[in-house]
Amino acid sequence: MKHILVAASALLALFTACKMENPLLTESNLPFGAPQFDKIKNEHYIPAFEAAIKEAKEEVDAIVSNPEEPTFENTIEALEYSGATLERVSAIFYNLLEANTDDRMQEIAEEISPMLTDYSTYVSLNVPLFEKVKAVYQKKDELSLDTAQKRLLEQHYKSFVRGGANLSDEDKATYTELSKELALANLQFGKNVLAATNAYSLNVKDSTALEGLPEYMFALGKSTSQEKGLEGWTYTLDYPSYGPFMKYCRNRDLREQMWTAYNTRAVGGEFDNQEVVKKIVDLRIKIANLLGYETYADFALEDRMASDAKTVNDFIAGLLNPSLPFAKADVEAVREYAVKCGFDSSQQMMPWDFSYWSERYQEAEYSLNAEELKPYFQLENCIDAVFSLANRLYGLTFEPLDNVPVYHEDVKVYEVKDEDGSHLALFYADFFPRPSKRGGAWMTEFRGQSIRNGVEQRPFISIVTNFTKPTADAPSLITHDEFTTFLHEFGHALHGIMAKGNYPSMTGTSVARDFVELPSQIMENWGYEKEYLRTFAKDYRTGEPIPEELIDRIIEAKNYLAGYSQVRQLHFGYLDMAWHDRTEVPQESTLDFEHSTLAPYAVLPTVRQTAISPSFSHIFNGGYSAGYYSYKWAEVLEADAFSLFKEKGIFNKEVSTSFRKNILERGDFDDPAVLFRNFRGHDPQPSALMKKLGLE
Repeated sequence: MKHILVAASALLALFTACKMENPLLTESNLPFGAPQFDKIKNEHYIPAFEAAIKEAKEEVDAIVSNPEEPTFENTIEALEYSGATLERVSAIFYNLLEANTDDRMQEIAEEISPMLTDYSTYVSLNVPLFEKVKAVYQKKDELSLDTAQKRLLEQHYKSFVRGGANLSDEDKATYTELSKELALANLQFGKNVLAATNAYSLNVKDSTALEGLPEYMFALGKSTSQEKGLEGWTYTLDYPSYGPFMKYCRNRDLREQMWTAYNTRAVGGEFDNQEVVKKIVDLRIKIANLLGYETYADFALEDRMASDAKTVNDFIAGLLNPSLPFAKADVEAVREYAVKCGFDSSQQMMPWDFSYWSERYQEAEYSLNAEELKPYFQLENCIDAVFSLANRLYGLTFEPLDNVPVYHEDVKVYEVKDEDGSHLALFYADFFPRPSKRGGAWMTEFRGQSIRNGVEQRPFISIVTNFTKPTADAPSLITHDEFTTFLHEFGHALHGIMAKGNYPSMTGTSVARDFVELPSQIMENWGYEKEYLRTFAKDYRTGEPIPEELIDRIIEAKNYLAGYSQVRQLHFGYLDMAWHDRTEVPQESTLDFEHSTLAPYAVLPTVRQTAISPSFSHIFNGGYSAGYYSYKWAEVLEADAFSLFKEKGIFNKEVSTSFRKNILERGDFDDPAVLFRNFRGHDPQPSALMKKLGLE
């Protein structure tokens, strides 16, 4: 018996030592408690999740077993602050899964998905816990709660109801299984999109077939070939490669190959997502029905500004229908120009033609070429310019740090300080594409802002993009469009950086999906302001400032193809609602359903074998299901909001201070409609967007 006890003691000691050595679980001794990226390895994740889930469950159990009468403090606040370790581990793992993944991490994601679903249902279907929450909720009018506390109580109560707390035991078991299936299906969708994107490349050995491509694209193609051990020039479906290829390559056959590859990602073959899409839709409908909602859209929209499917559908139609004639006119204008330049008038203008010819038309109409602008937008200068804008508007400074580890050598980290010199946040910037990173651009956080036990935790904010890497001959040069993307994601970052409040679920970007894009989209406006562009846009080769007439052309071209672009964006929102505002899965194939849905609003020919849905990560593997409309919804908000800057001055401190205090700092501590009115003085006006785009 003694030997058994000794062995057990040794095992416990070994387990404790392993936990102590796990950098995901141990207290960081780095500046500001930054994540220990230099120590984290794949083998740390599963033990960390297991320990964090165990700890979180114990914290929940402590709330349930508390013999005292349920109060706001011992129930709602205690629940809000529970699971902090799990939040930290999850934030690191899932952010790296998107930005620096590998095969093992994707396997881990599948392994931990059921564990996390189990924990989620352990909380959401916990009867005694819900009874305590409900007891506090039923006394809410008797409690002396401030606005934020009332909102937190309301949200926790609703999250239980929306998470199945009122279901029967049998239905709770069904809900748990459906949730597990859905989580795995979402993971499979994302895994397939990444694999399908990485699986394709176009290798060209004859340089004459690449006529029209700018020099940097030849350099990019050559370096990609060298990385892959190939001869000639190679182009991938990563957007810094794919986008310019479609704009500049004169070879129509090669453009068709690239466009078709991009738009058939996860359509057929080894990484097919067509049935995964239908499975996700089916599971979402079943979950919504189980919770008492007719459609998944009814469920998803309940806690957003728009509040219901009818409002969203009316909103989309209200913009789509008046914009459609402008979109058709845009396409016809491009086609007429192309015909003048030798395009065969007997042929239809296909999607793989439009990007190329619209770029040529813009060059002719506005004497504006995206490549002509790139020398003025060296990435390093753009970084300084974006930081300077934050300083001018909000007094922030960004100081590079070399004593904080990062998860990839391309990543840079900065300390953000407020106007008074106080610490605000750590800011991580990850700009360049790689096979381990998904496409696109996004903002995220490794830790949000909160106050726990009287101690404030300031946030760790990150933006991730896929800008062109430097080559042997040139630094990283970005297009003006990419610069506005930078501004967009940086707007999200500011929302996180300047967060204030006690409760982690309500600070920073933890706001309604159709409100969260306001801080990001409003920042894009400065990318078209002469007074701002003059401050930094210089030719990297000569140091000469961007010519005034070139700035004028950027501004004049701002609304180029505004009708087409608006309809294209609304297409995505319309398709999203078509998938989610329904009571059953479509009987026809994923491709047939998508094509029939979008046919009334198509402005370019539909190509039978292609589809958006199988790679539409925003709605099938992101947080935008029944929510893609929110980009346009937020455009209305930002168009109206920025009009106040235009009226008072684009660097006006009174306006920027009001935007900071009423929007950026407030998170979800009040109704977003109230926050907007507090800043703007009135409800958002859709006419502001149509006016801004010149679609009146």
